Amino acid sequence: MQMEQDPWQVVRRALESGSPPDGQTIAALELLAERLEQIKRAYPSLAEVGFSPDVEALFSRLGHVHA
Repeated sequence: MQMEQDPWQVVRRALESGSPPDGQTIAALELLAERLEQIKRAYPSLAEVGFSPDVEALFSRLGHVHA
């Protein structure tokens, strides 16, 4: 999916507003999760890197859990 805005900005705005995630936020989260997994596969030494607790909480509101 093509993002019109930087996915980090979309997620930051969602965290700041505290409102339920909209379609753009969900797409941004999915894109960032995919990118993080690609990085972890390419660089095993980064396997323990993850999202901040706030972003993880946003994922959990969507029913997703990311390590």
